[in-house]
Amino acid sequence: MVGISVLIAMLALRGAAVTEPVAQWTPPPISSPMWESHPAIDPETGDLWFVRSSPKFEGWKLYSSTCASRRLSTPAPRPIAGKGLEADPWFAPNGRTMWFISTGSDERAASQGLDIYRRTRTKRGRWNEAERLPEPVNSAFAEWFPRLGPDAWLYFGSRRRGGFGKDDIWRARQDSSGHWIVENAGAGLNTPGAEYEFEPAPSGAWGILSTDDGLVRVVHDKSGWRRTGKFEPRINRNGTEIGPLILSDDRSFLFSRDTGRAASGELFIAAPQAPVAPIGAKISACGPSRVR
Repeated sequence: MVGISVLIAMLALRGAAVTEPVAQWTPPPISSPMWESHPAIDPETGDLWFVRSSPKFEGWKLYSSTCASRRLSTPAPRPIAGKGLEADPWFAPNGRTMWFISTGSDERAASQGLDIYRRTRTKRGRWNEAERLPEPVNSAFAEWFPRLGPDAWLYFGSRRRGGFGKDDIWRARQDSSGHWIVENAGAGLNTPGAEYEFEPAPSGAWGILSTDDGLVRVVHDKSGWRRTGKFEPRINRNGTEIGPLILSDDRSFLFSRDTGRAASGELFIAAPQAPVAPIGAKISACGPSRVR
Protein backbone atom coordinates (compact mmCIF):
# COMPACT_ATOMS: atom_id res chain seq x y z
CA MET A 1 0.00 0.00 0.00
CA VAL A 2 1.05 3.61 -0.33
CA GLY A 3 2.53 4.63 3.01
CA ILE A 4 2.25 7.88 4.93
CA SER A 5 6.03 7.77 5.21
CA VAL A 6 6.06 8.95 1.61
CA LEU A 7 6.09 12.51 2.97
CA ILE A 8 9.60 11.91 4.22
CA ALA A 9 10.60 9.71 1.29
CA MET A 10 9.64 12.40 -1.22
CA LEU A 11 12.13 14.75 0.40
CA ALA A 12 14.94 12.33 -0.30
CA LEU A 13 13.71 11.70 -3.84
CA ARG A 14 13.81 15.43 -4.54
CA GLY A 15 17.28 15.80 -3.04
CA ALA A 16 16.35 18.55 -0.61
CA ALA A 17 18.89 19.62 2.00
CA VAL A 18 18.19 18.57 5.56
CA THR A 19 18.36 21.71 7.70
CA GLU A 20 15.27 22.80 9.65
CA PRO A 21 13.12 20.92 12.22
CA VAL A 22 9.95 22.86 11.31
CA ALA A 23 8.89 24.08 7.86
CA GLN A 24 5.76 25.10 6.01
CA TRP A 25 4.60 22.11 4.01
CA THR A 26 1.36 23.00 2.19
CA PRO A 27 1.72 21.88 -1.46
CA PRO A 28 0.81 24.64 -3.96
CA PRO A 29 -2.48 23.05 -5.12
CA ILE A 30 -3.68 22.93 -1.50
CA SER A 31 -2.74 26.41 -0.29
CA SER A 32 -5.46 29.07 -0.54
CA PRO A 33 -6.74 32.19 1.25
CA MET A 34 -8.92 29.77 3.25
CA TRP A 35 -7.73 27.82 6.30
CA GLU A 36 -6.36 24.33 5.49
CA SER A 37 -6.07 22.00 8.49
CA HIS A 38 -6.41 18.45 9.82
CA PRO A 39 -4.54 16.55 7.09
CA ALA A 40 -5.05 12.82 6.54
CA ILE A 41 -3.48 10.60 3.90
CA ASP A 42 -5.25 7.61 2.40
CA PRO A 43 -2.77 4.70 2.81
CA GLU A 44 -4.12 2.92 -0.28
CA THR A 45 -4.09 5.80 -2.75
CA GLY A 46 -1.83 8.50 -1.34
CA ASP A 47 -4.70 11.00 -1.70
CA LEU A 48 -4.57 13.91 0.71
CA TRP A 49 -7.71 14.71 2.71
CA PHE A 50 -8.02 17.84 4.81
CA VAL A 51 -10.41 20.40 6.25
CA ARG A 52 -10.96 23.73 4.52
CA SER A 53 -12.71 26.51 6.40
CA SER A 54 -12.95 30.28 6.39
CA PRO A 55 -9.94 32.38 7.48
CA LYS A 56 -11.76 32.70 10.82
CA PHE A 57 -11.88 28.89 11.08
CA GLU A 58 -15.62 28.59 10.44
CA GLY A 59 -17.71 26.43 8.10
CA TRP A 60 -15.60 23.26 8.13
CA LYS A 61 -15.78 21.07 5.03
CA LEU A 62 -13.85 17.99 3.89
CA TYR A 63 -11.71 18.28 0.76
CA SER A 64 -9.47 15.79 -0.98
CA SER A 65 -6.68 16.02 -3.51
CA THR A 66 -5.97 13.05 -5.77
CA CYS A 67 -2.47 11.64 -5.95
CA ALA A 68 -1.48 11.06 -9.59
CA SER A 69 2.03 10.87 -11.07
CA ARG A 70 3.43 11.94 -7.73
CA ARG A 71 1.53 15.19 -7.80
CA LEU A 72 -1.59 16.35 -6.04
CA SER A 73 -4.58 17.54 -8.00
CA THR A 74 -6.57 20.70 -7.32
CA PRO A 75 -8.63 19.77 -4.25
CA ALA A 76 -12.39 19.36 -4.44
CA PRO A 77 -15.07 19.22 -1.73
CA ARG A 78 -15.86 15.67 -0.62
CA PRO A 79 -19.01 15.57 1.52
CA ILE A 80 -19.53 12.10 2.95
CA ALA A 81 -22.39 11.99 5.43
CA GLY A 82 -24.32 15.06 4.24
CA LYS A 83 -24.14 18.76 3.48
CA GLY A 84 -23.50 19.89 7.04
CA LEU A 85 -20.19 20.54 8.76
CA GLU A 86 -17.57 17.81 8.34
CA ALA A 87 -14.03 17.66 9.67
CA ASP A 88 -11.19 15.71 11.31
CA PRO A 89 -10.61 12.91 8.77
CA TRP A 90 -8.37 9.99 9.71
CA PHE A 91 -7.55 6.63 8.07
CA ALA A 92 -6.80 3.38 9.84
CA PRO A 93 -3.26 2.19 8.96
CA ASN A 94 -4.63 -0.62 6.77
CA GLY A 95 -6.70 1.89 4.77
CA ARG A 96 -9.95 -0.01 5.33
CA THR A 97 -11.65 2.44 7.69
CA MET A 98 -12.02 6.21 7.59
CA TRP A 99 -13.09 8.17 10.66
CA PHE A 100 -14.42 11.75 10.67
CA ILE A 101 -16.94 14.04 12.36
CA SER A 102 -20.09 15.43 10.79
CA THR A 103 -23.39 17.16 11.49
CA GLY A 104 -24.93 14.98 8.77
CA SER A 105 -27.44 16.42 6.32
CA ASP A 106 -28.27 19.54 8.35
CA GLU A 107 -26.59 22.41 6.50
CA ARG A 108 -27.51 24.87 9.27
CA ALA A 109 -26.32 22.76 12.20
CA ALA A 110 -23.88 24.32 14.63
CA SER A 111 -20.65 22.67 15.70
CA GLN A 112 -22.34 21.32 18.84
CA GLY A 113 -24.11 18.84 16.55
CA LEU A 114 -20.87 17.22 15.37
CA ASP A 115 -20.79 13.45 15.89
CA ILE A 116 -18.29 10.71 15.10
CA TYR A 117 -18.83 8.77 11.87
CA ARG A 118 -16.91 6.00 10.15
CA ARG A 119 -17.00 4.27 6.81
CA THR A 120 -15.35 1.09 5.62
CA ARG A 121 -13.83 0.15 2.29
CA THR A 122 -14.38 -3.11 0.47
CA LYS A 123 -11.59 -5.28 -0.87
CA ARG A 124 -12.36 -3.83 -4.29
CA GLY A 125 -11.68 -0.35 -3.02
CA ARG A 126 -15.24 0.95 -2.82
CA TRP A 127 -16.42 2.85 0.22
CA ASN A 128 -19.53 1.70 2.04
CA GLU A 129 -22.05 4.24 3.29
CA ALA A 130 -20.88 6.18 6.32
CA GLU A 131 -22.40 5.26 9.69
CA ARG A 132 -22.87 7.47 12.72
CA LEU A 133 -21.56 5.81 15.87
CA PRO A 134 -24.22 5.21 18.53
CA GLU A 135 -24.47 6.60 22.03
CA PRO A 136 -22.62 6.54 24.39
CA VAL A 137 -19.79 7.33 21.94
CA ASN A 138 -21.76 10.29 20.59
CA SER A 139 -23.60 12.59 22.96
CA ALA A 140 -25.60 15.81 23.12
CA PHE A 141 -22.28 17.64 22.95
CA ALA A 142 -19.82 17.89 20.07
CA GLU A 143 -17.33 15.09 19.51
CA TRP A 144 -13.96 15.89 17.96
CA PHE A 145 -10.98 14.25 16.31
CA PRO A 146 -11.61 10.47 16.42
CA ARG A 147 -8.33 8.55 16.38
CA LEU A 148 -7.99 4.79 16.81
CA GLY A 149 -4.89 4.11 18.87
CA PRO A 150 -2.61 1.06 18.65
CA ASP A 151 -4.12 0.02 21.99
CA ALA A 152 -7.51 -0.44 20.21
CA TRP A 153 -9.12 2.49 22.05
CA LEU A 154 -10.90 5.12 19.95
CA TYR A 155 -9.75 8.47 21.36
CA PHE A 156 -11.80 11.63 20.83
CA GLY A 157 -12.49 15.02 22.34
CA SER A 158 -15.78 16.08 23.93
CA ARG A 159 -17.17 18.60 26.43
CA ARG A 160 -19.68 16.07 27.78
CA ARG A 161 -20.43 15.90 31.46
CA GLY A 162 -18.10 14.05 33.79
CA GLY A 163 -14.82 15.54 32.59
CA PHE A 164 -12.06 17.45 34.34
CA GLY A 165 -13.03 20.87 33.03
CA LYS A 166 -13.69 22.11 29.51
CA ASP A 167 -13.10 19.77 26.55
CA ASP A 168 -11.53 16.48 27.62
CA ILE A 169 -10.08 13.50 25.83
CA TRP A 170 -12.33 10.45 26.09
CA ARG A 171 -11.91 6.94 24.73
CA ALA A 172 -14.24 4.18 23.59
CA ARG A 173 -14.04 0.53 22.59
CA GLN A 174 -16.45 -2.29 21.82
CA ASP A 175 -16.75 -5.26 24.16
CA SER A 176 -17.19 -8.87 23.05
CA SER A 177 -20.92 -8.33 22.58
CA GLY A 178 -20.42 -5.28 20.38
CA HIS A 179 -21.54 -2.70 22.96
CA TRP A 180 -19.49 0.47 23.26
CA ILE A 181 -17.70 1.26 26.52
CA VAL A 182 -16.76 4.92 26.99
CA GLU A 183 -14.53 6.42 29.66
CA ASN A 184 -12.58 9.57 30.36
CA ALA A 185 -8.96 9.10 29.28
CA GLY A 186 -7.77 10.30 32.67
CA ALA A 187 -5.69 12.92 34.44
CA GLY A 188 -2.57 12.03 32.47
CA LEU A 189 -4.12 13.76 29.48
CA ASN A 190 -6.85 15.99 30.92
CA THR A 191 -6.84 19.12 33.08
CA PRO A 192 -9.40 21.81 34.03
CA GLY A 193 -8.42 23.49 30.75
CA ALA A 194 -9.34 22.34 27.24
CA GLU A 195 -7.88 19.22 25.62
CA TYR A 196 -9.76 18.70 22.39
CA GLU A 197 -7.52 16.60 20.10
CA PHE A 198 -5.29 13.61 20.83
CA GLU A 199 -3.10 11.95 18.20
CA PRO A 200 -1.43 8.75 19.42
CA ALA A 201 1.74 7.74 17.56
CA PRO A 202 1.76 4.54 15.48
CA SER A 203 4.00 2.89 18.09
CA GLY A 204 1.68 3.83 20.95
CA ALA A 205 4.69 5.13 22.89
CA TRP A 206 3.88 8.83 22.61
CA GLY A 207 1.32 11.26 21.26
CA ILE A 208 0.30 14.88 20.73
CA LEU A 209 -2.40 16.81 22.56
CA SER A 210 -4.04 19.89 21.08
CA THR A 211 -4.92 22.12 24.02
CA ASP A 212 -5.88 25.70 24.78
CA ASP A 213 -2.21 26.15 25.70
CA GLY A 214 -0.74 24.81 22.43
CA LEU A 215 0.52 21.40 21.29
CA VAL A 216 1.69 19.18 24.15
CA ARG A 217 3.80 16.04 23.96
CA VAL A 218 2.69 13.01 25.99
CA VAL A 219 4.26 9.60 26.53
CA HIS A 220 2.92 6.22 27.58
CA ASP A 221 4.50 4.22 30.40
CA LYS A 222 3.44 1.71 33.06
CA SER A 223 1.10 4.24 34.66
CA GLY A 224 -0.56 5.17 31.37
CA TRP A 225 -0.45 8.47 29.48
CA ARG A 226 1.35 11.45 30.98
CA ARG A 227 2.41 14.88 29.73
CA THR A 228 6.05 15.78 29.22
CA GLY A 229 5.53 19.44 28.30
CA LYS A 230 4.72 21.77 25.44
CA PHE A 231 6.55 21.54 22.15
CA GLU A 232 9.19 24.15 21.45
CA PRO A 233 8.29 27.70 20.29
CA ARG A 234 9.19 26.89 16.69
CA ILE A 235 6.12 24.62 16.75
CA ASN A 236 3.94 26.47 19.27
CA ARG A 237 4.41 29.87 17.68
CA ASN A 238 1.09 31.64 18.20
CA GLY A 239 -1.37 29.25 19.89
CA THR A 240 -3.34 28.39 16.73
CA GLU A 241 -1.63 25.03 16.16
CA ILE A 242 -4.21 22.28 15.54
CA GLY A 243 -4.89 18.98 13.80
CA PRO A 244 -1.65 17.01 14.30
CA LEU A 245 -0.97 13.94 12.15
CA ILE A 246 1.98 11.78 13.26
CA LEU A 247 3.67 10.16 10.26
CA SER A 248 4.62 6.52 9.95
CA ASP A 249 8.25 7.19 10.86
CA ASP A 250 6.79 7.66 14.38
CA ARG A 251 8.72 10.90 14.78
CA SER A 252 7.62 13.57 12.32
CA PHE A 253 4.19 15.15 12.17
CA LEU A 254 2.02 17.55 10.23
CA PHE A 255 -0.09 20.25 11.85
CA SER A 256 -1.89 23.45 10.92
CA ARG A 257 -1.19 27.00 12.02
CA ASP A 258 -2.70 30.39 11.24
CA THR A 259 0.07 32.19 9.37
CA GLY A 260 -1.58 35.57 9.80
CA ARG A 261 -1.13 36.31 6.11
CA ALA A 262 -3.41 36.12 3.08
CA ALA A 263 -2.92 32.34 3.02
CA SER A 264 -4.54 32.05 6.47
CA GLY A 265 -4.17 28.54 7.95
CA GLU A 266 -1.40 26.49 6.36
CA LEU A 267 0.09 23.03 6.94
CA PHE A 268 3.50 22.60 8.55
CA ILE A 269 5.79 19.61 9.03
CA ALA A 270 7.86 19.11 12.16
CA ALA A 271 10.48 16.63 13.35
CA PRO A 272 11.47 17.86 16.82
CA GLN A 273 13.87 14.94 17.40
CA ALA A 274 15.52 15.03 13.97
CA PRO A 275 15.64 17.73 11.30
CA VAL A 276 13.57 17.57 8.14
CA ALA A 277 14.06 19.41 4.89
CA PRO A 278 12.44 22.73 4.14
CA ILE A 279 9.45 22.05 1.92
CA GLY A 280 9.79 23.66 -1.48
CA ALA A 281 7.08 24.32 -4.04
CA LYS A 282 7.80 21.07 -5.88
CA ILE A 283 7.47 18.75 -2.90
CA SER A 284 4.35 16.63 -3.23
CA ALA A 285 2.38 14.73 -0.58
CA CYS A 286 2.17 11.62 -2.70
CA GLY A 287 4.36 9.03 -4.32
CA PRO A 288 5.14 5.31 -4.18
CA SER A 289 6.24 3.92 -0.82
CA ARG A 290 5.75 0.36 0.37
CA VAL A 291 5.14 -0.33 4.03
CA ARG A 292 6.39 -3.74 5.20
